[in-house]
Amino acid sequence: MTQSHIAIVDCNNFYVSCERVFNPQLCNMPVVVLSNNDGCIIARSNEAKALGIPMGAPYFKWKRMIEDSGVAVMSSNYALYGDMSSRVMQVLAAIAPAIEIYSIDESFLDFSNLPDTLNPVDLADRLRQQVAQWTGIPVSIGMASSKTLAKIANRLAKKNPSKHGVANLTDPTEIATTLAATDVEDIWGIGRRWARMLKACNIMTAADFRSCSDSWVRQKMGVVGLRTLHELRGIPCVSLELESPDKKSICVSRSFSTPVMEHAALTDRLSDFASRAAAKTRKTGLVAGYITVFVRTNRFQKDRPQYSNAVTLTFPEMTAHTADILAATRQGLAHIYRPGYEYKKAGVLLTNLMRQDMTPQSLWTHAGSPKTLIVKEKRNKLMQAFDGINGRFGHGSIAYGIAKRKNNWFMRQEKVSPRYTTRWEDLPTV
Repeated sequence: MTQSHIAIVDCNNFYVSCERVFNPQLCNMPVVVLSNNDGCIIARSNEAKALGIPMGAPYFKWKRMIEDSGVAVMSSNYALYGDMSSRVMQVLAAIAPAIEIYSIDESFLDFSNLPDTLNPVDLADRLRQQVAQWTGIPVSIGMASSKTLAKIANRLAKKNPSKHGVANLTDPTEIATTLAATDVEDIWGIGRRWARMLKACNIMTAADFRSCSDSWVRQKMGVVGLRTLHELRGIPCVSLELESPDKKSICVSRSFSTPVMEHAALTDRLSDFASRAAAKTRKTGLVAGYITVFVRTNRFQKDRPQYSNAVTLTFPEMTAHTADILAATRQGLAHIYRPGYEYKKAGVLLTNLMRQDMTPQSLWTHAGSPKTLIVKEKRNKLMQAFDGINGRFGHGSIAYGIAKRKNNWFMRQEKVSPRYTTRWEDLPTV
């Protein structure tokens, strides 16, 4: 049997690295990236981490310290980050035998069947150099016999300068030493609740956890915990997902930079969210059976009246058509809107997603009749035209009249960088 050898490629401080590619002045200085509406800190450079700036901290609480320390602050630019992620993954896919895209900045690679003449560490070095040369993004690579051990190896590659960004965790002595230095809560798959339980049982490190008996872990943590235990012992239990599974739900929601009270203004926002959700659903080749519309006030403002509510509606026929989703959104908002409240967040959630060619047909829609098929074909062509125009000229270039009003409520992004790779007007000039 071929020995399993899994690698994980993780982009270093990804959002910050994307900003630095097109703004070299940010290199070697502390940088933070903010979330939607410039609310919280969601990415930090190593220099910012060294200053003690925590992940997820509200920006306003650290603003004075950030300004005094000369930290560069950037608003999130998800168009740039998404495109740069795609470029990194394309480089990896062109070289690696098999790839699972795990997140926007992480991928698992299968090195199990490499030729004897090809050393895994040499291939990892080549990948690092190629990604850096072709995209400008620095990456770290960890390798081991299982995904869980590879995640720990990746952490070692980042933290230990002597590894030069690549750690191959296969030597039993090095594995034991590394696990003994790894906090139990840093094990992939061990959440806060399990970490608290394990530490209460005096299980403090990954090495302590690995020495637990199968029966004890199965009793306390179930099959998932037992799988993690075996992975730490080098027994692969979590295989690579070479094809991404279909989404179970699609949600588009936003926190507003300023509270919204009027029904018309809230309708405008939710109509835009519904249009985005519909486009995302079509892009994945899916249709939705249910829609949930939700609104809520700012729960942190205890001195203001509080209200939150949601409603779930069923589509008569599963759909990804913008008109259907817009109509249901407006119907849902009519059910839950209450005047007199300052709404801080709203959103649209599409669920019960499935492939369009696998949807059950209604007995009442005459799905197979020539007239119905013609109508469906026209509706599909209309949405293809929508998506084509918006894909070429940007979201909102064409929209239904109820959604196409003047939008003056965009997210607060006071420090956003240009969309260097996805917008013609923002292309860098040399």
